[in-house]
Amino acid sequence: MTKESAPVTLARQSLEFYLARREPMPLPVDLPEELKERSGVFVSLKKNGQLRGCIGTFAATQPTIGEEIIHNAISAGTADPRFGAVKPEELPGLTISVDILSAAEKIDSIAELDAQQYGVIVRRGRRSGLLLPALEGVDSVAEQVSIAKQKAGIAQDEEVELFRFRVVRYT
Repeated sequence: MTKESAPVTLARQSLEFYLARREPMPLPVDLPEELKERSGVFVSLKKNGQLRGCIGTFAATQPTIGEEIIHNAISAGTADPRFGAVKPEELPGLTISVDILSAAEKIDSIAELDAQQYGVIVRRGRRSGLLLPALEGVDSVAEQVSIAKQKAGIAQDEEVELFRFRVVRYT
């Protein structure tokens, strides 16, 4: 097994701690410098190659990336409405990835997107949907925007504001 990155180890420890104690773990004192910044973070859980939970924030809601990871790892494992809560016995079989997002930038057209390089946020009024970049099975910008609209409850033919962002993905 390959060694996990620091963000993934923090996500795994956070979920393990929460499932055992039903409270968030304290922020480690030896937090790496890069996790002391602020940013949006997505935590994705997979089991046998299939999505098992994914929750994130497109902008920082916590004082540090470390706290963002702790919060979103717990949510991915216990509060993703598409799945039941992760059980402690599932933890060893989970593959975890952590995406740290750049600030989103408004763009004028889908021509400025690349499904492998940029994530997308679609917005219409109060509704918005986000899709991360480089997702398995999402090969085109059209698919990426369509899925983001679907997640937001926006009809495919409705006009939307578009935003793009980059991620650093940790495994």
